[in-house]
Amino acid sequence: MSFSSLGLSDNILKGIRAMGYEDPTPIQLRGIPLFLEGRDLIGSAQTGTGKTAAFGLPILTKLGKPADTPRALIVEPTRELASQVETAFRDFSRYSDLRTTVLYGGVKYGKQTDDLKRGTDIVVATPGRLLDHVSQKNLTLKNIQYLVLDEADRMLDMGFMPDVKKIIQKCPEKRHTSLFSATIPPIIETIIQWAMKDPQTVEIGMRRSVADTISHSVYPVAFDQKNDLVLALLGKVDFDSVIVFCRTKVGADKVGSLLKRQNHSVAILHSNRTQAERERSLKGFRDGKFEVLVATDIASRGLDIANVSHVVNYDVPQHPEDYVHRIGRTGRAAATGDAFTIMVAEDRQHMEAVERFIGKKINREKMDGFDYKYTSLFDDGKLGSTPRFRGGSIGRGYSFGMSTRKGGGRRRRR
Repeated sequence: MSFSSLGLSDNILKGIRAMGYEDPTPIQLRGIPLFLEGRDLIGSAQTGTGKTAAFGLPILTKLGKPADTPRALIVEPTRELASQVETAFRDFSRYSDLRTTVLYGGVKYGKQTDDLKRGTDIVVATPGRLLDHVSQKNLTLKNIQYLVLDEADRMLDMGFMPDVKKIIQKCPEKRHTSLFSATIPPIIETIIQWAMKDPQTVEIGMRRSVADTISHSVYPVAFDQKNDLVLALLGKVDFDSVIVFCRTKVGADKVGSLLKRQNHSVAILHSNRTQAERERSLKGFRDGKFEVLVATDIASRGLDIANVSHVVNYDVPQHPEDYVHRIGRTGRAAATGDAFTIMVAEDRQHMEAVERFIGKKINREKMDGFDYKYTSLFDDGKLGSTPRFRGGSIGRGYSFGMSTRKGGGRRRRR
């Protein structure tokens, strides 16, 4: 089935063709007709499956012509996601007169206030900055017809749910509501029951699944050898681009500085960086200026980062679903990828929770030639029993999608 058979407007179809889209993805194929029918929608799909278009294209079709007040509101957990979704809406609507405005913190209010005064049809916003503009009477939500809560479980993790509830209360009761979330914990289930009317659920793939194209393994190590091990991994890996995930913002800064001292070209991404710094980091990583992106979980969901060959979990994530989102940054669109997780003794329970969540045991590995200190993790079972995979060997009994060479790793040319 093509986009032209889904009931989208001619102007929006023209924008889709200009972007090079040919066939709808499964979540678009199933979600767009329900949206156009006026059904509230709960969407669940892995990153990279096209969910922004699944709600963006029908919203733009339904809005039709410009008006003097915002009629569609998309709430995002982070500045990067808000900016990315705003760009997508502008691309989709390039052959219409509909206007999109993005609102997020970390920047001054001036331009955002001016954009709202000039008039807009669609607002894409993070919760805190949106409520600030509402309290300052820069915009009203009383005419919102379409409300989208994107990455709802991520907003829950970041403590935004009280603000999200306030936002919902400021919107009209008579509206169309969509919610997208990888998981549905009890508080989100409560919001669904309170804020949505007979919603239809579209679930693409298993919420806990890991792509078959990703080979992943765990490297147990003593706590004071984590830095040495991450350097050794990057020194032997022949990679295109790597995302290194850290649990905290301070940790990301420290690891980024460590890698820079070892002559890696590094970008750092977390919520304490200025918006300009974050934009430079993302653009530089996408363009190949930086070979390594060191980030907190702000980069684990939704962001459009293609061609990531490897993911390294410097810290084991505390929430099992974050593991799936992190390693999902590689192995996308049927490409192969590799994910390494560094584990210290205090991470044992978190790692076991990850394995229960994904329903499989992840092999523990030891790197050949690394001068290990003893850790009780080595007593948990035999290491390095993983079957052979693609390419050359880096760990005992295990081969990854990479080659090795003396003198350290190198960046593969695309």
